[in-house]
Amino acid sequence: MQKILIIEDEPNIRELVLYNLNQNGYKGLAAEDGLQGLSMVREKKPDLILLDIMLPGKNGYDICKELRAEGNKTPVIMLTAKNEEIDKVLGLEFGADDYISKPFGIRELMARIKAVLRRYENGTEQETAQNGTGKAGGAGFAIGELVINVERHEVKLADKTLELTLKEFDLLRVLAENRGRVMTRDQLLDKVWGFEYIGETRTVDVHVRYLRKKLGDEDNEGKYIQTVRGIGYKMR
Repeated sequence: MQKILIIEDEPNIRELVLYNLNQNGYKGLAAEDGLQGLSMVREKKPDLILLDIMLPGKNGYDICKELRAEGNKTPVIMLTAKNEEIDKVLGLEFGADDYISKPFGIRELMARIKAVLRRYENGTEQETAQNGTGKAGGAGFAIGELVINVERHEVKLADKTLELTLKEFDLLRVLAENRGRVMTRDQLLDKVWGFEYIGETRTVDVHVRYLRKKLGDEDNEGKYIQTVRGIGYKMR
């Protein structure tokens, strides 16, 4: 049974989500502040974290950033009462896999949980296959000074290793696999976030923006990722 930890200081939301997690076949765990939540992540090792942003003790941004710095790749869905783009962008930048704004419907939350878990499981299976079934080592792409090593999940630019989030890496990999081909935002959502992902195409734009920043490629006509107006993006 998959364990899902909700870190949320509002009792009504925490109890409602816990009830529905248990009703949907998950083992629900709960923490009411940031410090307790961080401790439970390390002790209970959940399969997914529902993480409120505004928390006593330690906020959701800091928790996510700290976990990623430790190498903890547990998928995170941010819960936010705010509907401003900056809150979503910051969550994604610190390593969150998805976000959902309050108030949210339980059906939508459960669908997002299912989609994120499926993407994570598929990614783990793919990595296991690449490392354990005799596939050629070092599989990846070299585009100018940019080297993407799929097997090692590593990206280097001019021999400097880039720190990418899981979604940034997946987005770069998909663009590289389809180099020269224009990928629509919907296609990228399907391939990177999963067919059942319930979100906005704006999510793609946010990730592309931060990916470009790390590549030093922030121009729409950039060296690596080109914007095709009204359609999407392509890798040069």
